[in-house]
Amino acid sequence: MPYAWLMRVGRVLGRLLLALPGHRRHVASVNLALCFPELTAAQSHELLRRHFESLGMGMMEIVLSWWAPPVRLRPLACVEGVEHLDMALNEGRGVILLMAHFTTVEIATTLLAMRVPLYATYRPHNNALFEEVMRRARQRHAPVIDHGNIRAMLRALKNNKAVWYSPDQDYSGNHSVFVPFFGVPAATMTATAELARLGNASVIPVFPERLPGDKGYRITLQPALENFPSGDAEKDTARINALFEAQVRRIPEQYLWVHRRFKSRPPGSKGVY
Repeated sequence: MPYAWLMRVGRVLGRLLLALPGHRRHVASVNLALCFPELTAAQSHELLRRHFESLGMGMMEIVLSWWAPPVRLRPLACVEGVEHLDMALNEGRGVILLMAHFTTVEIATTLLAMRVPLYATYRPHNNALFEEVMRRARQRHAPVIDHGNIRAMLRALKNNKAVWYSPDQDYSGNHSVFVPFFGVPAATMTATAELARLGNASVIPVFPERLPGDKGYRITLQPALENFPSGDAEKDTARINALFEAQVRRIPEQYLWVHRRFKSRPPGSKGVY
């Protein structure tokens, strides 16, 4: 199917998913209420509708990312700011490509890997068959590293490589802190600063955006973060959340709101889901 048709199918699929009562709809509604309390009920529902359309398009993008030939994918991407990556690599340092979980995360990573060499981190799936299919499909464009394999990530960084990394999902434990995300305390990993320190790596934020009118994608590499890590893990982690928040506010419907971002709560706080 032509790309524009696939996106239309995705939007229809998203609207069908929204019409079905389910846990993900509830999670997304709670997240939007927490992060955009200024919206009216009508505005919040409209954003929820556009988000589920974005989710449906994201499903079609997974199909494209995993099975479409490169010749079909390349024309969809406009990649800006590659000079920031080149500058960091030319200094002999590895690079952490920092990206939030947008609904475009699969195709954006694929399109970026077709433009610049990188390692992609990922969370292995519990289903062995699906895990094998997913891993093989992703390895068509970039070598993959289990997100829990810190040694492999550090090895790549110390070898002057770029590693795609996304730390914006809920994690609790000794290696996370509660820092604001849209003004709400969110359990967030401190690993980005630690990886940058141990791997002597630059950190370059990457911002993917699905363009209106089914025109493809813009992927923007921003300048490397200055004074990062600072030595203060909580401050550095809050800085990353603020950076992601600024990106999300530009295109809120494209962020992954169906994730339980605020599942872990500070001591004494009630659950929100």
